[in-house]
Order: sequence, then C-alpha cells, then structure tokens
Amino acid sequence: MALAFCGDEGNSTAYNVDHGVLNNGCFVDALNVVPHVFLLFITFPILFIGWGSQSSKVHIHHSTWLHFPGHNLRWILTFILLFVLVCEIAEGIVSDGVSESRHLHLYMPAGMAFLAAITSVVYYHNIETSNFPKLLIALLFYWTLAFITKTIKFVKFCDNGVGFSQLRFCLTGLLVILYGMLLAVEINVIRVRRYVFFKTPKEVKPPEDLQDLGVRFLQPFVNLLSKGTYWWMNTFIKTAHKKPIDLKTIGKLPIAMRALTNYIRLNEAFEAQKVCKASIWRALCCAFGRPLLLSSTFRILADLLGFAGPLCISGIVHNTKIIGVFFISSQEFLSNAYVLAVLLFFALLLQRTFLQASYYVAIETGINLRGAIQTKIYNKIMQLSTSNMSMGEMTAGQICNLVAIDTNQLMWFFFLCPNLWAMPVQIIVGVLLLYYLLGISALIGAAVIIVLAPVQYFVATKLSQAQRSTLEYSNERLKKTNEMLRGIKLLKLYAWEHIFHSSVEETRQKEMTSLKSFALYTSISIFMNAAIPIAAVLITFVVHAHLTRKADFSPSVAFASISLFHILVSPLFLLSSVVRSTVKALVSVQKLSEFLSSEEIGEEHDKSSELRSGDNHSKYQAVVSNCLICRKKKSALKLVFCFLFLSTLAQITNGFFTWTPEGPPALSNIDIRIPQGQLTMIVGQVGCGKSSLLLAILGEMQKISGNIFWSRCTRKRKRGSVAYASQKPWLLNATVEENITFESPFNKQRYKAVIDACSLQPDIDILPHGDQTQIGERGINLSGGQRQRISVARALYQQTNVVFLDDPFSALDIHLSDHLMQEGILKMLREDKRTIVLVTHKLQYLPHADWIIAMKDGNIQREGTLKDIQKSETELFEHWKTLMNRQDQELEKTIIESKTVLERTNLRRTMYSREALLKDDEEDEEEVTESDDEDNLSSVLHQRAKMPWSACGKYLSAAGILLLPLLVLSQLLKHTIMVAIDYCLALWTSDDFNHSRYSKVFSILCCLGIVLCLVTSIAVEWTGLKVTKKLHSSLLNKIILAPMRFFETTPLGSILNRFSADCNTIDQHIPATLECLSRSTLLCVSALAVISYVTPMFLIALVPLAIMCYFIQKYFRVASRDLQQLDDSTQLPLLSHFSETVEGLTTIRAFRYEAKFRQKLLEYTDSNNIASLFLTAANRWLEVRMEYIGACVVLIAAVTSITSCLYNELSSGLVGLGLTYALMVSNYLNWMVRNLADMEIQLGAVKRINGLLKTEAENYEGLLSSSQIPQNWPDRGEIQIQNLSVRYDSNLKPVLKHVNAHISPGQKIGICGRTGSGKSSFSLAFFRMVDTFEGRIIIDGIDIAKLPLQTLRSRLSIILQDPILFSGTIRFNLDPEKKCTDSMLWEALEIAQLKHVVKALPGGLDAIVTEGGENFSQGQRQLFCLARAFVRKTSIFIMDEATASIDMATVNIFTSPGSCELLLTRDTLFSLAVLFPKVSKALEGQLRWSVKGKLASRIMSPVWWTGQVRKLEGLKLESRK
Repeated sequence: MALAFCGDEGNSTAYNVDHGVLNNGCFVDALNVVPHVFLLFITFPILFIGWGSQSSKVHIHHSTWLHFPGHNLRWILTFILLFVLVCEIAEGIVSDGVSESRHLHLYMPAGMAFLAAITSVVYYHNIETSNFPKLLIALLFYWTLAFITKTIKFVKFCDNGVGFSQLRFCLTGLLVILYGMLLAVEINVIRVRRYVFFKTPKEVKPPEDLQDLGVRFLQPFVNLLSKGTYWWMNTFIKTAHKKPIDLKTIGKLPIAMRALTNYIRLNEAFEAQKVCKASIWRALCCAFGRPLLLSSTFRILADLLGFAGPLCISGIVHNTKIIGVFFISSQEFLSNAYVLAVLLFFALLLQRTFLQASYYVAIETGINLRGAIQTKIYNKIMQLSTSNMSMGEMTAGQICNLVAIDTNQLMWFFFLCPNLWAMPVQIIVGVLLLYYLLGISALIGAAVIIVLAPVQYFVATKLSQAQRSTLEYSNERLKKTNEMLRGIKLLKLYAWEHIFHSSVEETRQKEMTSLKSFALYTSISIFMNAAIPIAAVLITFVVHAHLTRKADFSPSVAFASISLFHILVSPLFLLSSVVRSTVKALVSVQKLSEFLSSEEIGEEHDKSSELRSGDNHSKYQAVVSNCLICRKKKSALKLVFCFLFLSTLAQITNGFFTWTPEGPPALSNIDIRIPQGQLTMIVGQVGCGKSSLLLAILGEMQKISGNIFWSRCTRKRKRGSVAYASQKPWLLNATVEENITFESPFNKQRYKAVIDACSLQPDIDILPHGDQTQIGERGINLSGGQRQRISVARALYQQTNVVFLDDPFSALDIHLSDHLMQEGILKMLREDKRTIVLVTHKLQYLPHADWIIAMKDGNIQREGTLKDIQKSETELFEHWKTLMNRQDQELEKTIIESKTVLERTNLRRTMYSREALLKDDEEDEEEVTESDDEDNLSSVLHQRAKMPWSACGKYLSAAGILLLPLLVLSQLLKHTIMVAIDYCLALWTSDDFNHSRYSKVFSILCCLGIVLCLVTSIAVEWTGLKVTKKLHSSLLNKIILAPMRFFETTPLGSILNRFSADCNTIDQHIPATLECLSRSTLLCVSALAVISYVTPMFLIALVPLAIMCYFIQKYFRVASRDLQQLDDSTQLPLLSHFSETVEGLTTIRAFRYEAKFRQKLLEYTDSNNIASLFLTAANRWLEVRMEYIGACVVLIAAVTSITSCLYNELSSGLVGLGLTYALMVSNYLNWMVRNLADMEIQLGAVKRINGLLKTEAENYEGLLSSSQIPQNWPDRGEIQIQNLSVRYDSNLKPVLKHVNAHISPGQKIGICGRTGSGKSSFSLAFFRMVDTFEGRIIIDGIDIAKLPLQTLRSRLSIILQDPILFSGTIRFNLDPEKKCTDSMLWEALEIAQLKHVVKALPGGLDAIVTEGGENFSQGQRQLFCLARAFVRKTSIFIMDEATASIDMATVNIFTSPGSCELLLTRDTLFSLAVLFPKVSKALEGQLRWSVKGKLASRIMSPVWWTGQVRKLEGLKLESRK
C-alpha cells in the first residue's frame, strides 16, 4: 500500500492546481503544517539550552510563579485545542479508511498541530516560571500563522460547499476560533506586561508565599495541569518514602489559607450579618460559599461525564465494525467502535479529574472553615465569664467537644454539600437514559431502587442511633476506666480491683449490646448496598424479556443498563449520609450559636473611677474621696488607715460578688485595700472565700454591687499584668523552662535564682532532659509538690509589679515552704518592692505580713497589720496563736538543704523506667539485631513500607476457628456468583431465542447472590464483634492485675488510649475497612480475570499497569500513614491548647497574655490544617493516578475486545461483559489502595493492644489457703520486721536496707525522717506493693509473703497523701464492698468531722460525688479519705501525710488517741507527732533510732528537734535502741 502526503502518486487530481493553488486541498493542508514546523524549530533549541538561571532576576524558592495575565484561560483553551486536534486526527484516519492508499494530509497536519500545541504550553510554562516574557514573541508569531492558515482552509471549505453536515468543516471552524482566542490571550499579555513594543516594561514581584522558603503546599500556585493531577506532590511522595514526614517537611500554610486570614473573612461576614440580624448559616455561606459553588459545578460535570461510560459501552457493543468515507458526518464518526473507545477514555480522564477537583475544593473549603471557626471559638473563650465555667454551665469537655466534634461536623457537611445539588441531577439523567434503553421496564427497576431508598434511610438512622448509644456507653466506660487507672494505687491497697473490674465490665456489656445493634445495622446497610442493584437488574431484565418480547434485549442494551443501575444506586446510598450530615451540621450550628452568645466577662474597672497617684492635689482628692466612702462603711480607725497608706494598688468598696447571677453572693460586704509594694496575706478556714476574693480583685467574679478601683500605675484605666499562681497548679504541656519563663524573655541569672528559691534544681537534675523535659498534660508526669513549685516559679520569674499567690504551700513540706517563703517571697519579691497578695493556711508566716485580711464565711472578718489585730481583736489573735505549732524561726541550713525528696525519688524511678520502657516498645518483635547506622536506617525504611501482616494475623486468629473459614469462603463464593450472574447475562443476550431457560438460571443466580451478600456482611461484622469482645476483656484483665510498677513507668494517657482510641478503632472501624478492602480487592481481581478471559491479549498490557499500581500504592501507603499520624498528632496539641486555656483562663487573663495564647492557637491550627491539606492532596494524588490507570484498562480492554470481535468473531455479549468489568476496575482500584492504607493504620491499634497483653500480672496466689488464715487476722496488730530490704524494680537500687523492728500491739508509731528517706516505701512494703527481695514482715505470727494478695490488702487500712474520690455516691466512696450499715458510715463521718456536711447535702449518704470529688474542696476530700479508712476498722492503720490539705484547726480535732495504730509519715510529724507515745526515725532507707513518749512534749519545739537530729545523726547507730 503506497504512502504519500497527498495519496497515490498516480492520482492526478490530488496535485491539480488549475483552479489556483489555494483551491487544492492537499496544498492547503501542507500550508497548515508550516506554523507547527516553525514553532517546533524555534522552541526546541531554547527548551533544550535553557535560560532560567541566567535570565531571572527575582529570586524565588519555587518554580511555580504564575504571573502572566490570562494564565488559566490559556491552559483551558490549550486542553480544548488538544482534544479537538485528537478528534481531527481520528476523523482523518476514519475518513481515509476506504482508500487503498493512505492520504497523510488528512491527519498528518493535525498530528503536527497536536505536537506543536503540547510544545507551546511547555514552552509557555518554562518562560512564565523563569520570568523571561520577551521569548513569548515566538508564540505570538505561531498563533498568528496558525490562525491565518486555518482560516484559509475554513474559507476554502465554505467556497467549495462543504457545510455543517461534514465533521471536518465543524472541526476546522472550532480550530479557527481556538487559535484566534489564543492569539488574543497572547496580545493581552503584551498589553499588560509591556515586554515588547513598549519602552518601559511593567515590573512585577512574586507573592510573599513564593519568597518564603517554608511554604511547601503549592496547590494554589501551580498550573492547571499540575492542579488537576497533583503533579507537584510527586517530589513530596518520593521524599516521604526516603525519610519520615514531620512538620518541618510539610512547612507552612500559604497566607490565604491560614487560620487568621479565614477568621478575618468569617468575622467580617459575621459583622455584616449582625446588621441585618441574619443567621450563622448566611455568614458561613457569605465567607465560604464561592469555592463551594465551584466544587458543586465540578461535581455536576463529573456526574454528567459519568454517563459516557454506559453510552459508549452501548455504542461499542452495537457498532463492532469499521466504516470509512472521504467526508464523514458526526453520526458516522461516532458509529466507529474505535472512536467510541478513545472518546470513552477521554471522558473517563475528564470525569475523574473533575470529581477529584470537586472533592479537593470541598475539603479545602471545609478545612479553612474549621480553622476559622476554631479561632472564633478561642476568641470567645478568652472573653468567657468565669462563672460559666465554675458553675458547670459550660464545661471544658463541652468546649473541647465543640472544637473537636462540631467543627469537624461542619467541615464534613461542606465536603458532602455538593451532593445536595449533584444527586438530583444524577438520578434524573440516569432514569431518563434507562427509559431510553429499556422502555417501561426500566421504570420498574428504578422504582425498586427508589422505593428501597427510605428503607436505606431508616437503616442509616438506626445505625446513627446505635452509634450514639455506643458512644454514650463508651464514654461511661472510659470514665470508669480513667477513674480506675487514676486510683489504681488505692484500689490495690484496699483490694478493690474486682469491684471496679466488675463495674467496667458491666458498662462494657451494655456497650457490647449497643455494638451488636451497630453491627447488625451496618451489615444490613452493606447488604442493601450490594443487593439492591442485583434485585433491580433481576426484576428489570425478567420483565423486559417476558413482557416486551419485541423489545431490543441485545448485549449493548443489557450491559449499558447494568452500568446505569450501578450509577443510580450510588446517589441513593449517599442520600442517607448526606441527610445525617446535614442534621448534625444543623445541631452543631445551633450549639455554636448558643456558645457564641454566652455571657462574657465585663471590664468593670474600665467603667469605674480610678485612683490617681500624680501630684499632691490629686493624691489628696483621692484620699478624701476614699475616706468619705470609708466613713460611711467603717469605723474611724479605717479612716486613719486611708490617710496612712496613700499608695494603694487596688481597693474594693461595698463589694458583693457572686458566681451566678441568680445565686446568693459568694462574697458580701467586701471593703478592703491592697497596699502597693507590700506583702498582704489573706487567711481563713477552708471554704471561707479566700480564693474567690483574689478572683474578685482580678475581675473574674460577677459583681452585684460595689466598686473595684485600681491605681493609675498599673495602667491607664486598666488593670495591668498580674503574676498569678492559682491554688490548683496550672501547667502547660511544654518544657519545664517554658512553663517557668511563660513567654517572657529568658534571663539566665533570674531563671537560676527562681529555680533556687523554689528548690527545683534537684528535681530538674532527675528529669531525663533537665529543664528541657516535656511536662505531660496537666503535669501528669510530676508530683503535686513539683507542679505547685513550677507554678509559683512562673509567678516569681515574671517582671510584673503585682504578684498574687493562692495557697502556694499546700502541697509542699515544711522545709520547702520555709525556703520558698524566705528566698522567694521575702527576698525576691518584697525586697524588689513588688506588691504581693498571699493566700495561705500557714499562720506561722503572719509576722512577715505588712497587711493581713482575715476572712470568715465570705465576709471580711478583720483587716490590718498583725499588731493592729493583736490590739483590737485579741480573741482572733489568741486563736491564731494556738494554731501556730511553731514560732517563725528559721530552720538550720542542714535541714532545709535536703538533697532529695520522696517525690524526686519517685520521679527518678518513673523517668528511669519510662525511658527503658519506651526503648522496649520501639523494638519490634520482627526486628533483627541492630547493625550499623546505615543498615538500621534501611531496616526502618523497610519496616515503614511493610504491611503489619502479623497484627492482621492476630486480629483474624482472635475470631476463632469457625468464623475465619466462613468469612473467607463466603467472600470468595459471593464474588464467584457475581461473575456467574454477569456471564449468564452475556450468554442470554447473545441468544435471541432461549429467554425462558436463561431467565430461570439468571433468577436463581441473582437470588443466590443476594443471600450471599447478606451472609458476607453478617460474617464480617460478627467477626469484628467477637474480636473486639475478646481483646477488651483480655486487656482489662491484664491491666487491672498488673503490678504497681507498671503504672509508675507507663504514662496514664498511653494506657487510657488503648482503652479509648484503639478499642474504638477495633470496635467500629476495622470491620468496615476489612469488608470494604475484601470487596474492592475481589472485585478488581474478578474484573481483571473476566477481561483476561474475554481477551487474552489484555494480559500483555496488564503487566506494566500492575507494576505501576504496585509502586504507586507502595509510595502512597508510606506517605499516607505518616500524614495520617501527623494529622492526629497535630490535632492533639490543638485540643490540648483549648483545654489548657479553659483550665488556665484566670491565669492567662491575670497575666494579660491573651494575645500570646491566640498566636499559639493560630500556629497549632495552621499545623493541623497543613497536615490535613497534605493528607487530602495525597489522597487525591492516589485517586487521580489509580483512576487514570483504570481509564487505561478500559481503553485497552475496549480496543482488544473490538479487535477480537472483528477478527476472531468474539460474541458481542462477551465484549459488553469485558467492558462493564473494565469500568468496575476504574471505580474500585483506588478504593483497594485507600482501604489497604487505612487497614495498615488501624492494625496499629491491634499491635499496641497486643503489646500490653504481654504485661506480667502480680502474683495474687498465696502459699496459705483461706482455711489456714484466721477470720479476724490481724486481731492484735503485732508487727515483726526482720532484715527487710526493698526495691521498686529488679534493675533499681534498694530503697530500704536491712530494716529490723518490733512493734507491739496497740502502739501508735510515728515514722519520721528526711524527705526521700524511705518512709512511704516502708509503708508500701506492708501491702507487698514493692519488691521485697530480702527479709520478711510478720504480722500476728503470719509471714505476709505467704498470704494471698487479696487477703493481705483487705485486712489493712491506709490513707494516702493524695485524696482520691470516685464518681458515684458518698456511700459507694466509703464502702464500695457494701459491708457496712448506715450507722457505721455516719459514725465514720462524725469522726472525720463531715457528718454535718453530708447531712446538709440532698440525699445524705446517697448524695452524688462528681468525678474526682470536684464538688468538694481539697480538705473535705482528704477528710472523706480518713472516713473511708475508719469504716474498715482494721487493727493496723497507716496514714501517709494524710492531713496535707487540711487547715490547722481541723487537724487539731484529731488529737484524741484512737483505737487504731497510726504510722505517720513526712512533715505530719511536726504537727501530729506530739500526740503519739512513740516516734521512729527512718533515714536513708535504714531504721536508725526511736524515742519514747516522754520526750513528746519537747518534740514540739523545732529548735529541740533540729538539735536532736544533728546529735543523733552523729551517733550513726545502725539499729533500734
């Protein structure tokens, strides 16, 4: 066959120019080649030589600077141009089909134009990013020449009578328009940029984002091709495979996407809506509606293009023949099967691109919206009234839910929002096309789907209810688990593990019942999603074949209809999700509206007058005016004080303050002044309103009446920054240094002085990274005293003129308290003439006070100096004097400079073992012995790329022997039946005569398929239920029986996460992911198998496609897992910052640090948003590539099927079958990889829980049986300690060494010694809470090592330093075992001085105790713990510094000797050792000496005590005397 540009050389008409050169069609086509050759000739050298580095004068980090006008329009026009040129090439080839020779001029110019168009856009992109506009002159010439030559061809077509009926005429006209528009775009660039034909070109600067090296999220800046295919992510994905992704890798957000930018946009919309009093919805739509409209447009276009699949399948199966004429019409062109295959390929590419663009724009808008709302919520928190928080109207949990859940609900609503408009369009078009193909029978099938849609909605509603119910029970279980873990030491000491274990298990059973409902409705939902298309197809085809016998039931109709039914089911299945999401969004907006309208704090002092300290005149006026107030309110003595103390920092006159507007005043008749530059102390009994007074001065309480005045020196008409240390220490989740400096500049000298004043250096030395050690949330990894001292250190470090300290000594021993008072408060603060307001119970410090405010029952009892009070209030002064257990004399340095404290010892143990534990966790069970660094890095990278198959095996093996085979077999059988159904349909539609036989077989197979759909969905959910029940039960049993050492070395949050996040993943997520993964994988495998069976040639093309898929999924899984973890890990600091802010709101506002904390929030929000955006972009990157590969599968399957049909006489039914399955691959390929990545992340939960299941339990069994132990043991309380040595762990040093002692029955013993000397360890040894590796303890003749742990611990009583109460009733807290009568409980409460408190409560003994006992004060909680111990009535009774939070007046009540034996520890000796006839001294882990009760009266004197300690330490006695 000859090949020539104008066809056969013998064909003289091809070269005939008698009517003019331009009337020769071949010459005109040759002329059209000239512009394309020109462009290729000019641009290729420039593209290969390069110019970027030499020409660009602007230094930018990224090659993405798109700054020429009309940039997006140029790309869109170029894409359209390329598509039209492909059509022109195809038209030329098809129209040349009948000729014996090949006329190259019919398609070669179009081919050259296609190549030139690609070159033009590549050339343009390089010029634009390199900022060298002068080279665009080449494109100007090219578009001009192309426009002229194509116009000549179009004109000649018109002259020769070629019209719209011919496709070539239409394509030429389109090309003229496109070249003309591209020429106009080029001229516009010259007009705007003036790079040629103008004397002065326009200078432009790159945007700030592109000059910032930290901005790596480039989606807003790249060209349309890169935007649509996420090409810019390639480098990122490859980098992620080489090294783990962190915040540094992903960089910063572009300015337009930052939380601050979006917040300003949202706030402006809110302000605009306030004027017309419109809703929040309108504000949200005003701020973020435009991108949502764009997303909806993309979605509708994608859905419409989705119908190209069924239509093209119908056309291909119907037209498996080749036609060819010289000039062809559009209809003839579209009758060519190969043309339809290519058009289907392009339609799929475009559809997937639009769909992913719609998803991306919607999610990006949702993320921006979430960031803006979170910022708005935070700003509102900063202005919230404290009463909202303290009185429970707005809890920290509710606010965190608003941030974590409701903002996400709105984000996901915005993501699903485009479906609201797209779904109706999809359903209407789908039904119309089905009617066009099948007639009236299609409406019956569509009716089945539409009728079942409400059932789907009902199931979805029930599923949502079950999920909500599960969540409620899950929260209750987690609350109980949290309480159990926080109080685990008490539970073990009291042998109450079984009670709390049963309580958690009981709640878990309720949760499991709810989970069963959830699993049932999930399986029904999965079943309906799979079965509805089968049922619709079955009914439609049977009706169509039997009722409409003359109707067309060809393969083209059947397989196009199947594809349409699958398309129709998707929106109806989504409907329930969209409706649920809409309802949740409405609820969230309502909650948000209520929160934003809640009461804000008022700046009362801005409205009132102020004290002036300027010239003498103003000073005199201020004093006189104040004294007038004083004269009305107080005695003449107060008037004198007003004149004496001219310098006043703050003053309250006639103040009445409350926490709630409706409630009674918490503070009444408040008339006080705070002298400037002096030490003011506020004293009074527990609950008298001392802390409330501080908060009232700070403006945190609601003022009923009165005035608060601040002097001018604080700031003009406003209170300045106040360094405030609250009673409950508030710490940031940051380093020790950051907690102390608290956003202030670092001053090394001052920092060291503060550390010394607060005695923090020994604690810092113990921490693994010194003062750079990260403090856990709420200071969870520190003791109470350490938290208190860091909180006080923060206040001392600040350079503010005013310092408020609320009970800073409550958690400190006497040495630390004295040191802090002397070095910190008196030396650092008072000597600097700073104003100090100190709330305290330590009355021994009153002589240091310049001014004293005594409170009682919310009123000011007395105000003045100590001398004034001594003169005027003799009775009050005497009362104080009796409560002072020592005079204010400094302790000698030897005692104060104690090297370690017990809490430091505990901290050392904890940190030491925690580091070791973390190292153990990092070692994977499959990991080989470590080699050099390079090998280790490669093994880590290998582990990151590897699927956790072992965890998957453990999950499936937990299902049991019966369920696992059922699960596997049902899935395989189901997909086999599905293939059989479609194969039967292919045979049926190819045979026009045997409708009856085929319809019966088809019906049986469909019914079997529906049954198997139900079986598989139930099997998956049933498996999930069995696994989750088994894993939780095993985990709870292991944890509750774990030794105390495990809880000391494992962070509480880590254990709680196993019960919360990991259990939730196993409960609800893994079964669904497993089902989706198995379904999508088996669908893809069965589809590829069917295509390969229909056209074996497909296998050749399958190999490279499979290799591409493998590498794409491999790279994606690693990046996706890292980004998912980063998304989760960046969300935690954000939520933590919210909860920290809510808890420390008073402190933040006192310091006036609102702006700094807002800035922190913006950083955290941006970090979370950038991680979410990268994760979204990575998902889109995967889906675009997988769907493009799916489109390639469709193209190859179509081409091979058509070829086989033409030359091998393949039946059209099998062609339809192959193409339908090819479309299925394109739909499910990306789901397979996404679910694989999700499963990999979720299996991490199984792996972590299995790690905890290896924990060794305590040995609860004893050598003695219950019959060998007397019922009333120990009845006397005789204790023999023989050569006792104790350690906390086998790899740690002993804390007690060779201790010997004998304690007679009925004695009352006080254990004393330096902090950290082993007193608490000594008491824990009685309960076998520590490792006794040598010696023994014998109680009433029985070695406690031989007793079962449950028996031993249930027969002794202990009160711990930290008061622990559980949520429930007072009765439950006192007697969870339900062994005592009401009279016994009231008796214990009476001893503990709580009877009157409990009687006043509604319900008495059945009154509710909130979580942690938060509805009682710290002192009352301690008293409840005392009462709990009294209830047990054991003969051995241990107290571990049990009166730390109780004021001295209450402590003095416990003076009468009881019937219990008391072992007192630590600084309780100074206040309580005088009561007991015997005191033992423990030092450095060895019992040194003991003294008899006759010395007790002298022990009260600290001077005597100091001297005795020094003398007796010098004796170095090793045993008791």
